[in-house]
Amino acid sequence: MNIELRQLRYFIAVAEEMHFGRAAQRLHMTQPPLSLAIRSLESALGVALFRRNNRNVALTPAGIALLPEAQRILQQTAALPDLMRRAASGASGSLSLAFVSTADYSVLPSFLREFRETYPAVDIDLREATTDVQLDELMQGRIDVSLLIPPLPEKARLEIDYLPVLSEPLILAAPKGLPALRGKTRASLQTLTDQPLIIFPRRIAPALHDAILACYHEAGLTPHIGQEAIQMQTIIGLVSAGMGIALVPQSVSNLKRPGVDYRPLTNKTPLVETGLAWRRDNTSPVLRAFLELLRKK
Repeated sequence: MNIELRQLRYFIAVAEEMHFGRAAQRLHMTQPPLSLAIRSLESALGVALFRRNNRNVALTPAGIALLPEAQRILQQTAALPDLMRRAASGASGSLSLAFVSTADYSVLPSFLREFRETYPAVDIDLREATTDVQLDELMQGRIDVSLLIPPLPEKARLEIDYLPVLSEPLILAAPKGLPALRGKTRASLQTLTDQPLIIFPRRIAPALHDAILACYHEAGLTPHIGQEAIQMQTIIGLVSAGMGIALVPQSVSNLKRPGVDYRPLTNKTPLVETGLAWRRDNTSPVLRAFLELLRKK
């Protein structure tokens, strides 16, 4: 079956005018080739679209069913050039973004808000995952961009580009009412040696794990690790339950939880970096638009 858009356009004109002569005038053509085109369309479809007599033209049930479909097809066809231009510029399409849980309390909301306002037609697929899982997904091409805590493994650097977006100090998250913190606006690790430390496992967040231990070592202390958890919400929940203390990126203080106090530390603390990572060979226009927008921030 071979149906041309031209035939559908002719059919719509006749169906709307209910007269072959007026439809031919509207299409700036003579009536015989118009009638021939309609009969060719009916032959291709295997049904009659019009009932004809010397006085008038009427749509058959098949013609009635075809009219809205033909109109929809022509409308979609007319929209194709703009759709393709938007896709090529990154204004439409999809973006898959994975993020570490700490980013949910820092840069992620503002990134998403600005991108959504600028590119409302883009579908965004969000996935929360640890850095190690993100890197695997990124290397396999299953996600477009990662919001993670570096460093990147040496092997990954051969294929992945990286853009730092945030650097922040570690602060203390402690159970509310802890005696060592009463009346104090800042906390010292030396006064908290009796408190178990709740921490990310090193296998999934080596940079953050090492930064936390470095705070203790800089203070000449050895932490007593009580619990490990892979999600920041879980860590803060354990603190709220009185299971111990945690050292967390400063932005996590935006996670308000009953029973948790946040304090800056008097101790020297390393900065924790968060950044964007993406495959160097990813040519997605949407990814390019996302990165260009964030580079302007």
